[in-house]
Amino acid sequence: MVWTGTWVAERLGVELIGDEELPALLGLALRRNPKRAHLLVSSVLGKHVPQHPSVVYGSGLGLGLRVRELLGDEEAGRAVVLGYAETATALGHAVADGLGTAPYLHSTRRPVAGAATAGGFEESHSHATSHLLLPEDPELLAGEGPLVLVDDEFSTGNTVLNTIRGLHERYPRDRYVVVALVDMRGPADRDRLTAFAAEIGARVDLLSLAAGTVGLPDGVLEKGQELVARHESARPAAPATRSRTKPASDASATPAAPVRVPLDWPAGVPDGGRHGFTPAHRARLEEALPAMTAALTEALTPPAQAPDQSPAGGPRVLVLGFEELMYAPLRLAGALEDAGLDVRYSTTTRSPVLAVDDPGYAIRTRLVFPAHDDPADGPGERYAYNVAGGGFDAVVAVVDSAADTPELHGPDGLLAQLAAHVPRVVLAVVPSYTPRRQPQSQPQAATEPMAASEAPERSSMLPEPLRGPAFSSYAPEEVGWLLQDLSDVELEAPTEEREEAIQSGGAHYAESLPVEYQPSARYQELFHSALDASAARIAHAVGTVTETVLAERSGRPVLVSLARAGTPVGVLMRRWARHRHGLDLPHYAVSIVRGRGIDANALRWLAAHHDPADVVFVDGWTGKGAITRELAAALRESEEFAGFDPEIAVLADPGSCVRTYGTREDFLIPSACLNSTVSGLISRTVLRSDLVGPDDFHGAKFYRELEGADVSVAFLDAVEARFDEVADTVDTDVKELLAGDRTPTWEGWAAVERISEEYGIHDVNLVKPGVGETTRVLLRRVPWKVLAKRGAGADLAHVRLLAEQRGVPVEEVDDLPYTCVGLIHPQYTRGATGADGKAVVSR
Repeated sequence: MVWTGTWVAERLGVELIGDEELPALLGLALRRNPKRAHLLVSSVLGKHVPQHPSVVYGSGLGLGLRVRELLGDEEAGRAVVLGYAETATALGHAVADGLGTAPYLHSTRRPVAGAATAGGFEESHSHATSHLLLPEDPELLAGEGPLVLVDDEFSTGNTVLNTIRGLHERYPRDRYVVVALVDMRGPADRDRLTAFAAEIGARVDLLSLAAGTVGLPDGVLEKGQELVARHESARPAAPATRSRTKPASDASATPAAPVRVPLDWPAGVPDGGRHGFTPAHRARLEEALPAMTAALTEALTPPAQAPDQSPAGGPRVLVLGFEELMYAPLRLAGALEDAGLDVRYSTTTRSPVLAVDDPGYAIRTRLVFPAHDDPADGPGERYAYNVAGGGFDAVVAVVDSAADTPELHGPDGLLAQLAAHVPRVVLAVVPSYTPRRQPQSQPQAATEPMAASEAPERSSMLPEPLRGPAFSSYAPEEVGWLLQDLSDVELEAPTEEREEAIQSGGAHYAESLPVEYQPSARYQELFHSALDASAARIAHAVGTVTETVLAERSGRPVLVSLARAGTPVGVLMRRWARHRHGLDLPHYAVSIVRGRGIDANALRWLAAHHDPADVVFVDGWTGKGAITRELAAALRESEEFAGFDPEIAVLADPGSCVRTYGTREDFLIPSACLNSTVSGLISRTVLRSDLVGPDDFHGAKFYRELEGADVSVAFLDAVEARFDEVADTVDTDVKELLAGDRTPTWEGWAAVERISEEYGIHDVNLVKPGVGETTRVLLRRVPWKVLAKRGAGADLAHVRLLAEQRGVPVEEVDDLPYTCVGLIHPQYTRGATGADGKAVVSR
């Protein structure tokens, strides 16, 4: 077989030097470009040369597996993959698929209305230089895990260095991995990358299928330009179709009209990685591929089979992608190939390349047609190479809806050009994905390099979330606190003083904080024994609620925990999603205050950075459902927040107040046993007019001084250690749960009203049902008595201990829907007495 670089090598003296695999991976062509004469044409990329989709996808997938092996599972689980437009968009996608757990983003030359620009960079040798980064999730590139950069070839390294330099200034990290099909750098370029890595203090690895260099003689650029000019003037831009080995049809027949096939693309799944693509998106695409494949197969089967079919017994099909839209058509092509069709895959391109009909030249034929997606840089020519004369019986043109324009269907458009050379043309349109958040900034100018680019505009006057270790003992990626730091403000008051002020109407409970005491040795021992006994039970509930959320929320849910009881649960749900599915879910904590509503500024920040429809509110447990009602009322009363779903996902729902829960059993959740020392050392949230202005987040304190007693991470690690143990039962239980009736009965609310009347309290706010709420009464309020379900065992050990320490009677009762109920002292004053005739005070 003739090497497809022979023609150029003989005329210009260009040669490939290096690994013996290079000639099988690369051919040569001549650019119509004043910056570089030659073009390395990949035979496995699926851009200019039609190739089996299994070869194209397999090349990237294999590289992704090598990256995972290089990084190890832990580092690979933190990685993000960045591909380059336009040629490497599908390659980068396939590398991300090989990694398995990595979200993917590719650069783009298409500004998108409503999409904020996270950066841009220059590709100096390209015919179209400016790349934009438009992630829907502004934090996609902000993590500290490895960044994997994927391009089809690594020639000088300038593009990659420009990218890393710009991103490293904004999002520094310790490790980068550069992936390419071929590494064609010279010694000086290799040394430059080594020096650059040392300069920024990061490790930079490089993986490729083969390596070598391109030998270029003196004056090659001028000779190449002269050769291109001579051939361009000697023949038309689109050479005549060369003869087929076996004609698929009568070439003189009138071209048939293109057939449009409804794809039924899965809703909410992006058409590619322009704004980010997650493993969850890939899973949904995998589920939808069989139905889409069936629709395409039906459209590719003519009403009457022609006798001169391809040797495989069916039509020879080309699936033709569209510029940056490479991954979706590649996966469709691969599905058709798996279904037994004889399929090749390639895409249209912006790249102007000379076509020479010679077996020793990589670009044999060229179709020319006008751009049909209203490009930002104006109208221009686009190209499809090696399609005419390729012996195809049918072509499936896959475009996104932004490109399904009159120009596509015009007399000189792509479809007409295809129909002139291929008997059957099928059009499949993938809906263009547009980021659903609406940032207030305009896209960055297309010519602005990364070094000078602006970060996305943030909500006016609102700061970025607080993160550990500066605020909280959680790792920074575990949660972002949409709060202001009031650590230097004296907010604590004695329990009895707070209770009297609250019940007298002189103050709201959120205007001060209870004193955070160091837990006694006996109590810490109780916590650890409770955690040992219930870790698997909690892990099961975490898995159940997380899998329910993932099943019912398309795309990438954004976890928003209600600080602070909900925050450990939100962190655990995030850990489950990552452990089981490789998903890196955003997680924030916000304040909600009974009687005052949820922090409106926190919601505004969330709406500016994420689609409100993706937000899932998370709490620890339900008691009587007061917070559930508070959230629903707050969102219902403001049209500004109509896009948020008021449904709360909770670990435990003993009050039967929500649809999304891990369990409805009332059992000990050890995070309810302690205060800040199990919640990242963060206080309850504070809302006081002299501290929280109209443009501020609610406040909270970080108790750094309690670091010695902090068990926040130990609690999380103990539960996560049981994830694998409970995984199978979670999967089974979630299926049953989703198929059953989860309608809230609100039986907890009814029980609270009954207890309030029976015990003469006449205020449901002073009745705190459930183990978690009872614990909080004993820790933070002035308790009157505890009602315990007769026969309750170990789940109440810590409640009995706290009650004993505070001199609070525990009354065993029947017909209690909860394990226990805590009663706050009604009409409390510091002269009030408890059931034993003594004043109930903290001890």
